[in-house]
Amino acid sequence: MRVDRVVVTGGAGFIGSHLCEALLRDGCDVVCLDNFLTGTPANVADLIGHSRFQLRFCDLTQEVRLDGPVDAVLHLASSSAPADYRRLAIRSLRTGAIGTWRALELARTKGARLVLGSAAEIYGEPQIHPQPEYYWGAVDPVGPTSVHSEAKRYAEALTAAYRAQERTDTAIVRIFNTYGPGMRLTDGRAVGTFLRQALRDEPLAVTGNGAQIRSACYIDDLVDGFLRVARSSIPGPINLGDPQGRSILRAARDIVAATGSRSKVTFVDARVGEPGHRCPDVTLAEQLLDWRPRTSWTDGLAATIAWARQRLEPMTLDRPAPQRLPRARFTVDL
Repeated sequence: MRVDRVVVTGGAGFIGSHLCEALLRDGCDVVCLDNFLTGTPANVADLIGHSRFQLRFCDLTQEVRLDGPVDAVLHLASSSAPADYRRLAIRSLRTGAIGTWRALELARTKGARLVLGSAAEIYGEPQIHPQPEYYWGAVDPVGPTSVHSEAKRYAEALTAAYRAQERTDTAIVRIFNTYGPGMRLTDGRAVGTFLRQALRDEPLAVTGNGAQIRSACYIDDLVDGFLRVARSSIPGPINLGDPQGRSILRAARDIVAATGSRSKVTFVDARVGEPGHRCPDVTLAEQLLDWRPRTSWTDGLAATIAWARQRLEPMTLDRPAPQRLPRARFTVDL
């Protein structure tokens, strides 16, 4: 399908900002909506002033006003990181419910295709490895990670209901762990946490015995897959992630070696509710989209480390340094 004007919710976040960049490179007009609760304007600072880019402050749980045609809505607004959804529990659920409803209403009224950025957390503590899309998961609805998993499960159900009842053109993408330049290093995810610790020569805190299996998909590959879904007619759900899983302990040791760090690996108590194995079956993406991650763990890690080193000075690892942003094309919805 032809995509000319795209709305990206959560567009100032890690994945959202990379999607905005890719869409602009493809010649699309891009409207980035974000309330900057977990994202930051600094992530899209290089795009502000671009003639085909608009950045709008917008809380999706409030009214969304947007004039003109829209061809696609890429719905990434979410408090997805452990550090975020634990402190923003109710807001996370409201965004998954009300925010997704408003995004779907925008797509419905504009006749646009909506692609929901769901998450691997909908599988919970899986009993099938790797996880295929037909697996329903094993989720604790009141556990410590339930805020995120249930927000995404509801968002998927609402998206499916709009497709069935309102005939809205929708798709569901289940995103597995993603890393790369622009990622937050203080959001509680393993790769970012290990990078921050290694670059500071601090001990790398591995939870439990480190045997938990995770996948790590480089951001460019994830964006490529997401846009392939957006330009297709498939409804999903469809997994996007690296099918080559590795243990948390191995990832920590790889990061120490790749950074040349003096850090030692230490072990801390496992998080309650932390799944033992999370890795995608991407057969469906291969068959329907001709998609599979192309970036090796070694190459992706090298690029991410090079970016992270640049953030040490004059910026902090916690937050991008403040910068003066051009006013062009920056509007605020109240």
